[in-house]
Amino acid sequence: MRKACLDMVYTLAKQDSRIFFVGSDLGVGTLKAFKQEMPERFFMEGVCEANVIGLSAGLALDGKIVYVNTIATFLTRRCFEQIVVDLGVHRARVRLIGNGGGLVYAPLGPTHLAIDDIGILRTIPGMTILAPADAEEMRRLMPATVEHPGPVYIRLAKGGDPVVTLPDQPFVIGRAYPMREGSDALVVTTGVTLGIALAAAAPLSAQGIEIGILHMPTIKPLDAETLLAAMDRVPAVVTIEEHTVIGGLGSSVAEALAEANFAAPKRFKRIGVPDVFPEQYGSQASLMKHCGVSAEQLTATVTALVTGAVNPAQA
Repeated sequence: MRKACLDMVYTLAKQDSRIFFVGSDLGVGTLKAFKQEMPERFFMEGVCEANVIGLSAGLALDGKIVYVNTIATFLTRRCFEQIVVDLGVHRARVRLIGNGGGLVYAPLGPTHLAIDDIGILRTIPGMTILAPADAEEMRRLMPATVEHPGPVYIRLAKGGDPVVTLPDQPFVIGRAYPMREGSDALVVTTGVTLGIALAAAAPLSAQGIEIGILHMPTIKPLDAETLLAAMDRVPAVVTIEEHTVIGGLGSSVAEALAEANFAAPKRFKRIGVPDVFPEQYGSQASLMKHCGVSAEQLTATVTALVTGAVNPAQA
């Protein structure tokens, strides 16, 4: 996914002279062709993320469209004030590309786990947050970011993830995409958890439980109209994300659900990283399983909500 994203930055830059790239502490060969062909629009900064944001904001306020790339935790935590003041207040057209969203950098421990990036950036007025499910959706997404107003955060997964989106589905920022119809429960996903939801559909169907799946590659602004219409058709809703349960997709959906005032109450559950500092090292897959961000946990949670076999708070 990262390669698809950066390849698109290069492609878009060849078509639009306003596009600049700023990297922070990246490998020497990153976007080598961009550097060779358009050196005046290619910058590689060291390890001072606050300076990266200030530099990018200055370029954007001079009419440039700037794509910034570094590790997601450094891009969102270390320079939060600069993102708020330099980008948010001025609605600067800077596109923040965060490597390793979620548990990707599991071998490096909690300092590198971007499990709060969405929650952090959701608080900034005018910030757009995108989390595509696969490399092909990333390729469809990137052209939409060029003219989009204000700052944008693009969350990158590990890479090599299976392609689960529809190739003929155009990408529109702010739109949610129904991926499966079902009347027993709705599963709302973002990023790579779309694949998890699709994997859980078959075992649930074998139990006689049909789930609808709503993929939300745009977390902010939230497509409330599509979300509420999908929730209105089912008695139970589950969100699943590779992010802490606080502040991300689950919180966004919970807020919309709480204010919808449906005539019939909805059973609701969030699946995500628990509200703790992860103590384990390992692989992305092992930590996702440990945190319950898996098809097995999703299957069990949906079954519990639909059948009432277990208290949803304990599922």
